[in-house]
Amino acid sequence: MRCSFNGTLLINVLPPLLMTEFVLGVLGNGLALWIFCFHLRPWKSSTVLLFNLAMADFLLNIVLPLRASYYYAGINWKFGNALCNICLFMLALNRSGSTFFLMAIAVDRYMRVVHPHHPINSLSVSKAIIGALGLWLVTASMTVHVFTLSHVNTTYCESFMIETKTKGNLSWHKFAFLFSFYMPLLVILYCTFCIVRYLKGRQLAQHAKIKKALYFIIVVVVLFIICFLPSNFTQLMIWIKSYKLAGSSNMCSEMENLTIVFYITISLTYLNSVLDPVVYYFSSPVFKSIWKIEEHRQLKSCNFNRFKTSVSNTVLF
Repeated sequence: MRCSFNGTLLINVLPPLLMTEFVLGVLGNGLALWIFCFHLRPWKSSTVLLFNLAMADFLLNIVLPLRASYYYAGINWKFGNALCNICLFMLALNRSGSTFFLMAIAVDRYMRVVHPHHPINSLSVSKAIIGALGLWLVTASMTVHVFTLSHVNTTYCESFMIETKTKGNLSWHKFAFLFSFYMPLLVILYCTFCIVRYLKGRQLAQHAKIKKALYFIIVVVVLFIICFLPSNFTQLMIWIKSYKLAGSSNMCSEMENLTIVFYITISLTYLNSVLDPVVYYFSSPVFKSIWKIEEHRQLKSCNFNRFKTSVSNTVLF
């Protein structure tokens, strides 16, 4: 038996949150993909990883309006079971894809700073593309099971439900969700620790290029923890508490608040797709220069409009 909950808070909070993430994410990652495809030449192996991160974020953003409409309609899915599973698969695939590519980016930066002469640092773009495809394959194999999920209530479109039976609460889906966060988190923290220790040991922290690498890896760690830790910690708490309450007649009511917190925090993971362009900004001077050009153009346009208004007012008086 699965628990169902009062979703009043979710109905009020999630639609505007998801639509804000959709608009900002599509704009940010759309611009990033445009720069990758038309302005960033030549590509390096690290560029391949950043491009795939942007692609994962962009694909995730595409389905956010469907989730927003689902909550806006009062947790009522109106698009059929097949599209529900496609939507859940896209969310799971690209959420996990983001964590794995952030991990790969951290490892790449670790190798370039701590082991600068290692052969992997001169990896060709074609081999990097093969590696990226391998990461996508691993991610897809971990999330494809979403298509086998059954939705007892046809108006529900959720991949995370509380089971009153203990054995149902650590499914492969929940395990994959937790694994795709905690494993990359450990790798990213290890890379960060090794980079900081290496720089301090050689007193290189003030060198401009090394400083940039350090800032970059810190940005990756901060974004990763802010966006993914709350939902994964909450899911872990749900799993532990469901075991303690197994067989209890009031299990669903006891789990309601924690579950609502989880649905809100998992929607915050999509904020990662909005913030990842910060990673691109720190990764390449091309992103900085294009951003500054666009900022200068907007400022120039604003000043010109002010000048026109001033001239018009002078003529009128």
